[in-house]
Amino acid sequence: MARKNIALETSLVVAVLIAAFVMQSVISQTEPPELPDSVKEEAVVKLAAVQEEVVLDAALVERPSLIIPAAYDPALADLGIEPNWLTLDDYQYTLSKDEFQRLLTDVFTVGDYWEDWFNFEDEHVVIRTHAADPDRVYRLAFKNDIVEKEAEPYWRGRDKIIERTETSPLLGLKIVIDPGHIGGNYAQLEERQFVLAEGAPPIQEGNMTLIVASQLMEQLEALGASVTLLRVENEPVNPFRPDDYLAYAKSKLEQKNAVVSEATVQREAAKLFYRNGEIRARALLVNKQIQPDLVLCIHFNAGPQEDPEKPSLLENEHFHMILNGAYTEGEITHDDERFKMVLKMVQGVHQEEVGLAQSAALSFAAEAQLSAYQYAPNSSRAVNVVNDPYLWARNLLANRLYDCPVVFYEPYLMNGKDSYTRMQVGDYTGLRYINQQLRPSIYHEYVTAVTKGLVDYYTSLPEVQEEEDVVELEVEQDQIE
Repeated sequence: MARKNIALETSLVVAVLIAAFVMQSVISQTEPPELPDSVKEEAVVKLAAVQEEVVLDAALVERPSLIIPAAYDPALADLGIEPNWLTLDDYQYTLSKDEFQRLLTDVFTVGDYWEDWFNFEDEHVVIRTHAADPDRVYRLAFKNDIVEKEAEPYWRGRDKIIERTETSPLLGLKIVIDPGHIGGNYAQLEERQFVLAEGAPPIQEGNMTLIVASQLMEQLEALGASVTLLRVENEPVNPFRPDDYLAYAKSKLEQKNAVVSEATVQREAAKLFYRNGEIRARALLVNKQIQPDLVLCIHFNAGPQEDPEKPSLLENEHFHMILNGAYTEGEITHDDERFKMVLKMVQGVHQEEVGLAQSAALSFAAEAQLSAYQYAPNSSRAVNVVNDPYLWARNLLANRLYDCPVVFYEPYLMNGKDSYTRMQVGDYTGLRYINQQLRPSIYHEYVTAVTKGLVDYYTSLPEVQEEEDVVELEVEQDQIE
């Protein structure tokens, strides 16, 4: 009897295997074969036609999918997608009317052009959601004496980080470090390379930001933070390449009535790749996968050259921090940019960025001894913040697309006389005598300045909390008397 059972089971197994084989044969005729790992890692999706969307399968690269829209849409920013305004439902009753108006007029715009898009009423603001249809609107209710909600974004502000200790002041803090640009073989393409003279080693911003980011990660982790680098080599995060943007670039030039030629399309496609697509790829990782409490955008600056064909070094160097804001008249007409602006406002991003940037600027100015950069008083793209000479609001792609607070550093000049010498010397430990001063390497100085600014911010009490403490102390003293 036992042998019959074994025989029966064996027959069943064989039958199942045969059926599976037949089924697999059928499936293999209708589905593409599985790619080997080596192909998966190098997967690049080509744009077949303007009418088709390019989507990189997340399964191939183990990151959120990235999309190149089918064609340029003048109602959206470059490579933008239509926003879901219902996302704002979670932020009803989170801002007062006065605070919303203040942020809109003093921080996020530089003129009265916002009036074409926002209509204030007593209990809510009516926002035009579609540039092509003035009748499509979204109503955002203001908080009042009866209904008041607290914004609940994925990131946490200073008052929510309670894990830190005396020896680990950044414990519990989740940080992403974004080494600006790409560098390496892409430095010339992305126009972030300075060559003083023929034969001189090039100064490549993407290479330097990666050096700073790597050292900074080690330092911040030693202080308790959880840190992620958005890139670890001088290669794009963006899985697409310039050729993948050719159809979109052609569509954009055609709709803008610009010259359409092989050269202009290729040039536009390259810009879309490194200026826009690269940041959008990083934003997907930040917002959908990592979801940190803040992003540190590491950059180096450069000054304008009177004659680019005859590069020279500039005497006066400077430094400033960039917060999200100052949306231009053209930018606010884009549905996706207008949506992001409102989202920043209701999530309380600006308030957190102000505190972070003030602490960061104070620390950097002390370490690097750099004066504050000043935009033109009538600038249409920048707004000074809280009268701090180092803090300026601008609508950059990174600090707009990253949903959490962004600490955006713009120190030193790659073509500055002092910094150029230090950059050519490179990284080193200890102190060296450079430009008649004993100094650490420019990279160590950068890391120290960033670290001190963060520690100072997260170990100090919020001003509101300090005021409450004073009030409580006064009450206690009154009771004693």
